[in-house]
Amino acid sequence: MTVASSVVVPYAAYLRVYEPLAAFPEPERSHWARYAKRDDLPGVQDELRRSLADLLPVPPVAVPVHESSDAFVAVVDGVTCVCPWRTRLRGWLALEELAERFPASLLDAVLPPMVRRQAAADYERWLERNPDARPWIRSATWHVPVRWFVLFADDEREYDRNDKNNDKGEPGPLLRYRTPMVQARRRVARGLKVLKDGLGEGPLIDGLVDVGRWLEEFHPRSLVELDYGGLVHAVPPGQLDDDRSAADVAEGLAALRDGDGERAGSVYQRLAERWTAVRGRQNAS
Repeated sequence: MTVASSVVVPYAAYLRVYEPLAAFPEPERSHWARYAKRDDLPGVQDELRRSLADLLPVPPVAVPVHESSDAFVAVVDGVTCVCPWRTRLRGWLALEELAERFPASLLDAVLPPMVRRQAAADYERWLERNPDARPWIRSATWHVPVRWFVLFADDEREYDRNDKNNDKGEPGPLLRYRTPMVQARRRVARGLKVLKDGLGEGPLIDGLVDVGRWLEEFHPRSLVELDYGGLVHAVPPGQLDDDRSAADVAEGLAALRDGDGERAGSVYQRLAERWTAVRGRQNAS
């Protein structure tokens, strides 16, 4: 193993959808069926390293020239499900998000205007041929969006303080939630009703509506996963032990449903303090 390949790349969390092979048309279905039988399936850190490698050339490669043919694989009740990386599509979407979040002067220092213009033109041409395309993976750096926890229950939490099998034997904790698609959709619908009745409107509602629409794009027998990913390396182990964010979100929604605004506010404050502390480490790093 090279030095570069042994480096653990933090600090992002992921929301992923694993679809059964039956959801894919041919010849893609056959490709994934063969792929899932490989003995050397790549892990999360492999995907991150490959994407970061594109930033090393001068000028940097904003979006991969070719789409990835890799995926994450999960076996659910004996059914093989895959989550395609689609790094090229996600790169284009990330560029659009960066343009909305940061001033042009800052972006110019990282990705020259010429590089961004070429990437935008490539995406526009690609989108004309693939109007229904959507990513199987969403990511968030230095936090987990509160709306993601609505999809999961506390008893779906999987936590291992020293997961030796995490990313092909690399040491480190594993914290994730997994749930069937039907459960995720049901919880989104219930959560939206409670939030709309209790709050009326707001960014949390808008974000949850967006997640719900995204989930509707996938096969109903898919698996939905929230993975803390490299974020586990930014949070002290003791805090990971105590992190029950999905339970907190469920408690807050129950309080809103019961008309207990004070309790709901207290739960939200607890969540906000937890993730504000994590984001604070970004500036300290």
